[in-house]
Amino acid sequence: IRDHCVTGVQTCALPICILFSYCRWWWRLWSTKYCRRNGGGGAGGYRTSYGSGNISGRNSAVESTFIATIGTTYTISVGGGGTAGVGSQNDTGRGGGNGVNSSISGSGLTTITSTGGGGGNGQGQTAFTGGCGGGAGYGGTGGAGTTAQGFGGGNGGGNPDYCGGGGGGAGAAGQPATPGANAGGNGGNGIASNITGTSVTRAGGGGGGKGNPSSGTLGSGGTGGGGNAAQDQTAFSGTANTGGGGGGNSVNGNYNGGAGGSGVVIIRATAAAASTTGSPTTSTSGGEYIYVYNGSGSITF
Repeated sequence: IRDHCVTGVQTCALPICILFSYCRWWWRLWSTKYCRRNGGGGAGGYRTSYGSGNISGRNSAVESTFIATIGTTYTISVGGGGTAGVGSQNDTGRGGGNGVNSSISGSGLTTITSTGGGGGNGQGQTAFTGGCGGGAGYGGTGGAGTTAQGFGGGNGGGNPDYCGGGGGGAGAAGQPATPGANAGGNGGNGIASNITGTSVTRAGGGGGGKGNPSSGTLGSGGTGGGGNAAQDQTAFSGTANTGGGGGGNSVNGNYNGGAGGSGVVIIRATAAAASTTGSPTTSTSGGEYIYVYNGSGSITF
């Protein structure tokens, strides 16, 4: 209440400036995998309004905070990780799917949405567009990222190596496969934030697979939860609640790519919430109140 002379009941905006990493609810990411030529999954879109030296996705400026209204319930939606691509020795596998968006919504608030990560894809195909773009398989083109959320994925390699590109990250593009070196592209790195009081990096892309099983280098996941590529086993998944992309797989067997890491929504406010649902983890830092949602729920001030 900001008026100094008030009679009766008044509803007005509470200037608490909820500082959330819009994107820290990151999303889901994908992994992908075609048996012989598998791009890494793109990380989920990364958005934040928390300053103090932080940056938002695609290395853009942090966004504006918002003022919550007393008594209004805000809905928090946290998307799960994307499904892994399905492998096949006969190149009949399927690339990973795109992730589901995460968001904050409520009366009087334009819904804030971070876009799910783009799935990697297989031979000769363009990987999927998302918050961060997926990496492409052999002969394919990396998927595009989303402005102010994340970078695109890397292109796949050509004959004779048949390697996959890395998935895009919030802080850097996925690397392309290296022709002639049988090297899958590394996933793009994520972005660090201290919104919780401790610096944590999230939204790294997944590493791309390689083509020749007897030599070369598998792509590594980007810092911030990106999964590594693998050979002769299921690829590594993105880390839960980081929005990291899953790794791509390589030749020799019907092994799948890694699944995408689930998202997270983090709200930092100058006043304590009156109620929450969804069992967020709560803490304080610098005299402010922090709510970390690893699953969907709500918050009311």
